[in-house]
Amino acid sequence: MKLNTKRTVLVGFAFLSICAFWQMYDNLVPKILTETFGIGESISGVIMASDNILALFLLPLFGGLSDKCKSPLGRRRPFILFGTLAAVALMMLLPILTDSYHAEPALWKTVCFILGLGLLLIAMGTYRSPAVALMPDVTPKPLRSKANAIINLMGALGGIIYLILTTFLYKTTSDVYVSYLPLFAIVGGIMLVALAIVMFCVNEPKLVAEQKAYEDAHPEDNLVQVTENGETLPADVKKSLSFLLVSIALWFIGYNGVTTWFSVYAAESWNMTLGQANTCLTIATAGAIVTYIPSGNVASKLGRKKTIRFGTLLLAGSFAAAFGYTMVSNSFSPILYVLFILVGVAWAFINVNSLPMVVEMCKGSEVGKFTGLYYTFSMSAQIATPIVAGWLLENVGYKTLFPYAAIFVFASFITMAFVKHGDNRVEARKGLEAFDVDD
Repeated sequence: MKLNTKRTVLVGFAFLSICAFWQMYDNLVPKILTETFGIGESISGVIMASDNILALFLLPLFGGLSDKCKSPLGRRRPFILFGTLAAVALMMLLPILTDSYHAEPALWKTVCFILGLGLLLIAMGTYRSPAVALMPDVTPKPLRSKANAIINLMGALGGIIYLILTTFLYKTTSDVYVSYLPLFAIVGGIMLVALAIVMFCVNEPKLVAEQKAYEDAHPEDNLVQVTENGETLPADVKKSLSFLLVSIALWFIGYNGVTTWFSVYAAESWNMTLGQANTCLTIATAGAIVTYIPSGNVASKLGRKKTIRFGTLLLAGSFAAAFGYTMVSNSFSPILYVLFILVGVAWAFINVNSLPMVVEMCKGSEVGKFTGLYYTFSMSAQIATPIVAGWLLENVGYKTLFPYAAIFVFASFITMAFVKHGDNRVEARKGLEAFDVDD
């Protein structure tokens, strides 16, 4: 069995669109709120956290609604279509309001900007789960780790495209006000092009029918139990799912605790500049990008569970090593770059295989719902950990950051031991088959 790489790339354009938007949102919106509208950092932080809070409700809701959709376009594409169009229309209002406020400040413009931002976040929330659920909808279960590796790579490409755009459009810093309208317009154009590719090049109903035929021919892959009351998950599968979701929350608590506070920590503990701190995070991202595809291949041979547990050990060990470095040095060293490469590699092993494990445990009609569950636990962690880690840094000491992260990630290594389902079936290749490379 081989993965249809071309089809997966086409499906991945939906995720590319999402990641290009979020890269711009996280990069520009705090800057606009504080510098243009003059909103304080604390309130701006609350506004920025609202996307994760909304996601707790919107992602499971619209994931579940898309499961029940019976449109001729398919289950997921209607949400992707209308969500993208609404998001692009709303996001174009933001730079217009920003430019207008700069020219003539008024309270109502600030209110309109915040309301527009809220509506934009809702629009993005309507199609994030359906867009992510499209991949498992059209991909056989044993190949979903490989497919998710490509999807993650497409997402990273979306973020990189945005970063390249900012490099060319805003080469120099200046005290003169700069409009972000061109940047919003280009990112909006990218989102529309990605939408067109998904709508015209991905025949969702046909691909879903093919996937259903495959599932019907391979009932051994289905963990759902058919009873008099309908389809349900056996108790042991539910237990595995619970431990897996807890594990997801735990490693997100550890990882995002570091990514949120690292710039502050690096300046305080290692006397690093912002540029040096951001370089470490960039290197971690690069390490993840180059590991996405290999991690999917490793999982297809060793299994998702073993691959994830190796990733959690490597991630916890990297954080522990960073703490050890803090204990012996208070200045920057290139060895930190090595540690953050390992952080990125570890994160790829974990992140690529976790969503496929979750959706492996559901029936085909509930992929959107289970995708929403994945995001509920990951987003909950991302809401909680900046607050908890920030409190520890302020009240206990900065040296608590990496032990905090290492403990939570290692805890996920332990909880993953109780996950007995959701793995892909590993089939050993013999003879000439061992040299066969999946396309």
